[in-house]
Amino acid sequence: MNKLKKIISMTAICSSLLIFGMNDNKVEALKYFSQTPQMISSNTPYGDNQSASHYVKSDDAKIYYEVYGQGDPIVILHGGGLGCAYEMGCFIDKLKVTNQVIVISTRGHGRSEIGHKPFTLKQRADDIQAVLKNFNVKKSVTMIGFSDGGYSGYSFAVNYPDRVKKLITIGAGEVLKTNKFFVFDLNAWRKFDAEFIDQQKKLMPEPDRWQEMLHMYEDMWNNAIVSREIFSKIKCPVLLINGENDPNSPMTTAIAAYYELPNANISIIPNTSHACFLENFNAVWSVIEPFIN
Repeated sequence: MNKLKKIISMTAICSSLLIFGMNDNKVEALKYFSQTPQMISSNTPYGDNQSASHYVKSDDAKIYYEVYGQGDPIVILHGGGLGCAYEMGCFIDKLKVTNQVIVISTRGHGRSEIGHKPFTLKQRADDIQAVLKNFNVKKSVTMIGFSDGGYSGYSFAVNYPDRVKKLITIGAGEVLKTNKFFVFDLNAWRKFDAEFIDQQKKLMPEPDRWQEMLHMYEDMWNNAIVSREIFSKIKCPVLLINGENDPNSPMTTAIAAYYELPNANISIIPNTSHACFLENFNAVWSVIEPFIN
């Protein structure tokens, strides 16, 4: 039976593991890329919190993750390239009060290894499944993924449909050959935020391979298509959230994804860009909270 889709327009408001192989370089105070004093994510060092940390071997890489709270499981997936677990702290702080929150560092990011096999979205889904299996999560999960993490969520929903209860994506619209081309340059990024680059290098188990990892990341995304063929297979409820002025996921691509997903809602956050939840968390949370509950 066809279900009514709703377009939500925001206007006014918008089993513990033995930890092995951990890099001993402790980062004193975490930040996300180009963080401003007005946009603090959390006071908890998510992504470098040894009291909550775990590792699991997924194919050719050790994947790092942290677990907080108790209750129905929610998986948090950060952005890619310049993304990190800490940028999702505003969500984790809220959700860990009532839920079990599983925060995964994508391979090649933070304390997760890179591996040597080409990056694929299927690989991302397998890494998530390895984490859930390792931590003995038997319930279906709700997922919140930002940007690259949103696309990983789509892939997981396709490859492990029985494991997903609900999916929330932020800044993750339709990807066609014609609307994306990526070049990732570590030296260029350093000019914008050297402190963040140095911080992440301290976390990485293989910091000398960072630019190599970025080339692997380029190859994945410059050959990726995330469109009707994928979206049509996702049966769980999906909430797409997009910044009105997002240059990475233009509003038209989010709307295209919305129409291609069988069971979707969409929320456009006015006057925000790609990381809309860092710019206007209250507006984003106001649509996420009722969707989860």
